[in-house]
Amino acid sequence: MTTDGLPERFDVIVHPARELRGELRAQPSKNYTTRYLLAAALAEGETRVVGAATSEDAEALVRCLRDWGAGVERVGEDVVVRGFGAHPRTGVTLNPGNAGAVARFLMGVAALTSGTTFVTDYADSLGKRPQGDLLEALERLGARVSSTSGRLPITISGPVRGGLVEVSAERSSQYASALMFLAPLLPEGLDLRLTGEIKSHAPLRQTLATLAAFGVRASASDDLSRISIPGGQAYRAGRVLVPGDYPGSAAILAAAAILPGEVTVSNLRADDLQGEREAVDVLRGMGADIVREGDRVTVRGGRPLHAVRRDGDSFTDAVQALTAAAAFAHGTTTWENVATLRLKECDRISDTRRELERLGLRAGETEDSLSVTGTERIAGGSTADGHGDHRMIMLLTLLGLRADSPIRITGAHHIRKSYPLFFRHLEGLGARFEYAETDTR
Repeated sequence: MTTDGLPERFDVIVHPARELRGELRAQPSKNYTTRYLLAAALAEGETRVVGAATSEDAEALVRCLRDWGAGVERVGEDVVVRGFGAHPRTGVTLNPGNAGAVARFLMGVAALTSGTTFVTDYADSLGKRPQGDLLEALERLGARVSSTSGRLPITISGPVRGGLVEVSAERSSQYASALMFLAPLLPEGLDLRLTGEIKSHAPLRQTLATLAAFGVRASASDDLSRISIPGGQAYRAGRVLVPGDYPGSAAILAAAAILPGEVTVSNLRADDLQGEREAVDVLRGMGADIVREGDRVTVRGGRPLHAVRRDGDSFTDAVQALTAAAAFAHGTTTWENVATLRLKECDRISDTRRELERLGLRAGETEDSLSVTGTERIAGGSTADGHGDHRMIMLLTLLGLRADSPIRITGAHHIRKSYPLFFRHLEGLGARFEYAETDTR
């Protein structure tokens, strides 16, 4: 058993729920936790990251930071980091597991070393995800890069001095964030030019906010196409507080919207830079009875929902959860401009369409959009493939809560990548699950 009391590997059997009722505190943000922990390691001295997430992504980063020479200790709900500053160990092999953002952020910082190799145990997931845009930018700065077609395993060697460099933001904002973490520690800093249609502005603003929290000066154009970070700076150690996680909370709020009852989620700041905070407005736009009071969001569920058409680029990590609400909304909902969903743990457009159709729903896709037509009921009594993807597992779980008969979701343990207590939190609101241990070999 693991810390959540569940088997190491398991399928979940989701039973239909009559209602959800209660209150919970949003889990800590995965995206801010990883950013704060990395910045803390890049500072010399001791930093306390208050209320850090315990997700697999966070643990993957902690493991890599320790391998690079940082002291990292969990103290209750906090993490204390003794940083290595601008001098991570060289000649180290890092394994970020299946954490794509973690891998990319560390690849940028690897240019501070005379050799770091990146590998993964997830050859069919992270191992297939493209890194070429970041690697090309590092090479233009003078780093030496060894890889096969821009995919792991990858070796990166510095040093680099900095200067002007272009990086594509067409596939992911994470490449630019990786260079932003590196920039202040270079002699010449970086003048970043982001090319192509910039995807996911919100995570870039989260990275800028992280730099500011650690005393790093940076400036950016309004559209984020140019970001300038002077060199010769130092990250300042101290104390930072991790906000609540909007992507995971979007799944709880969507579940509350499609079932009778009343659910309140606290620790969700209205002024947060997480793009997925838009999930609150999207659900309200679909007709959900949803009210915000300070950092508390309350949903009174069971109201009829109607379809919407939205540009989902700013809230991509909430698209799967909101798709569950759309599955029971009148009409056809379309999420546009979400091509980056194809480059996640699975293809969150095609794989989602197939899973929806397997459950009897009408769904469609284009290269950069996902559509679903709402239904009155889902029969259930079937098995759905979780595709090793935490967001897919959330979506399928929500559909199971509204199905007529139980739905079994394979590989449900992958929920731990971002939201280890997802099932436990839903149980606290009245949901019922069975956990079927699977082969751990």
